Amino acid sequence: MADMEFGGDLFTLLDEEGKEQTFELLDSYEEDGKLYYALVPYYENPEDMAEADDELIVLLSEEDENGEEELVTIEDDEEYNRIGEIFLNRLNEFYDSEE
Repeated sequence: MADMEFGGDLFTLLDEEGKEQTFELLDSYEEDGKLYYALVPYYENPEDMAEADDELIVLLSEEDENGEEELVTIEDDEEYNRIGEIFLNRLNEFYDSEE
């Protein structure tokens, strides 16, 4: 599911309408045996990425019936907000330390 390109992990996912969209992995986080991913839409053209005002996408990794990894939406609002906040704090710390 993930391809290595330019040092980042890329995921091609299907949306609710069956349309493919590529995302870049920013971070992953494991808690209580659950693996979460923080993703942003991927753009081949850096100018497109600079102009985009995309939000952070937070998904949960689960195994499907064939044992394959599947990224799914977090249904519980409290869990989604808590994990999203963890990712935002981790990313802010990372970028603050880079400056």
